[in-house]
Amino acid sequence: MKPFCPESWPEDPTPASEIDCQNCGLYKQGTRMVWGEGNPKAPIMVILDNPGAREDREGNAYVCGTRQTLQQAVHEVGLDKEQIYVTYILKRRPIKKYDKEKTRETCMHRHLDKQLKLQKPKLILCLGNVAVQSFFENTEVEVKGLRGSWHDVKGYQTTVAYHPLAVRRRPNLYKLLVEDLYLVKSKIHE
Repeated sequence: MKPFCPESWPEDPTPASEIDCQNCGLYKQGTRMVWGEGNPKAPIMVILDNPGAREDREGNAYVCGTRQTLQQAVHEVGLDKEQIYVTYILKRRPIKKYDKEKTRETCMHRHLDKQLKLQKPKLILCLGNVAVQSFFENTEVEVKGLRGSWHDVKGYQTTVAYHPLAVRRRPNLYKLLVEDLYLVKSKIHE
């Protein structure tokens, strides 16, 4: 196995029809829309809560801690980066207070549902409670209670794992992230 080296995955351009979307209200915060990164035709769609500060900025590519942790775990389990596409519930990074429930619901149905229909991933991996609760449309569910198994959500085989940022803050969670990626790897190779 080649040694691990984090890298910037190519950004998937936001569709022209969505760049000026004002439905969720986050455009008022001045952040740019980030549609996703990686291979849009990948069989595995990873869903995070929202782009981070570095993804939000224009300019030189930078691998933030969240991406580095995710990429390291992907490398460790032997998944090919071409099998993975990363996207977000919110396509813009919120920087001020906003109506979380309404905004997430708007973005789910306006943007993410559209991506799912277009890209048709085989598997979905939600990372972190915000992504899990939004995608499952249930504020009572948590990663802790759902991880390690498959769930049929919106017709997609879906599993969950801890958010890479939580893993960075609590390194004991890294082995659980790796376990959950092995679960994904075994399912994609069935």
